[in-house]
Amino acid sequence: MEKVEVKELLEAGVHFGHLTRKWDPNMAPYIYMERNGIHIINLYKTAAKIEETSEALKKIAASGKKILFVATKKQAKDIVADKAGAVTMPYITERWPGGMLTNFVTIRKAVKKMASIDRMKKDGTFLTLSKKERLQVDRLRAKLEKNLGSISDMTRLPGALFVVDIKREHIAIREAQKLNIPIFAMVDTNSDPRQVDYVIPANDDASKSIDKVLSIVTSAIADGLSERKSDKSDKEGKEDKVEKTEKKAAAKKVVADEEE
Repeated sequence: MEKVEVKELLEAGVHFGHLTRKWDPNMAPYIYMERNGIHIINLYKTAAKIEETSEALKKIAASGKKILFVATKKQAKDIVADKAGAVTMPYITERWPGGMLTNFVTIRKAVKKMASIDRMKKDGTFLTLSKKERLQVDRLRAKLEKNLGSISDMTRLPGALFVVDIKREHIAIREAQKLNIPIFAMVDTNSDPRQVDYVIPANDDASKSIDKVLSIVTSAIADGLSERKSDKSDKEGKEDKVEKTEKKAAAKKVVADEEE
């Protein structure tokens, strides 16, 4: 896992908080000072929190659970889609579909509908529809894709949520809290860190800062995934060995029985 360098965080502007009058007093432990009416975040604390977060996310990825990334603000959308997509984790970058977690069954139904439209297109059923019906189906598919595209592979609730800007994504936060899903988040000086299990005090408005933090956490997730892969192949190798030994023993027994 890569070491978090304070200098790099500084260069990415991770330390810039909000105007002092917009602050949330619960962020006080993470604030270093005030400069020109803006709160400056203590990057040593940020670095320590990123490392703690990365370690926890690595474990979740290694356990085979999914981490759902949520970021619908303009500066974060593309970065999240790119970084989460690279480690095959689901993400929401359009509007949060209400009930995404608390009413997961309904969301799964919509995902299944998307899959059945894709099947229709593959097996030729789609072509038997009238032009008007085909247009309706295409529109529905595009709408579902926009809202649920990246979560189509999510067959069960995620093992964790990673959020950029908890103030903006308050509905997602509330749903995760209800279901006791651990919440990881970039938390700026205007937000209440008590809503989050793993806080990364950071500037959640600048794309450079978002990119830096996400690069580090997704690299930890990638480590967790490759750990899981090598554990799996080790296990399969051992199982093959055991199976071969058992087969050998069984064959010997057959021979011995024959000789008797």
